[in-house]
Amino acid sequence: MFRVRIIKKSTVRAFWLSHPDAEKFLKAWLVTVQSADWNSLSDVRRAYPHADGVKVSSGNIVTVFNAAGNKYRLIVSIKYKYGIVYIRDFLTHREYDMDVWKKRH
Repeated sequence: MFRVRIIKKSTVRAFWLSHPDAEKFLKAWLVTVQSADWNSLSDVRRAYPHADGVKVSSGNIVTVFNAAGNKYRLIVSIKYKYGIVYIRDFLTHREYDMDVWKKRH
């Protein structure tokens, strides 16, 4: 097992600075991910049962986490083979429902 790399942790910190009610979730999420040994969405769901894989316009599948009591969505791209998690978006429930984020590559 190797340590998961999160690209960019500073982005997650910026999220909780602009949304303080999500800080507890995001800090716990960072700790969980850094020690994770995920090889698939099934593995992710052991820690986060409501995590979903969503196909975006590029054809890639991103992973969506419900955050802070389902108030926000944390969207990441996980490269299981390499142990890398790319931070993509942090959206309010309303922003997420607009689906604009799916059109970005």
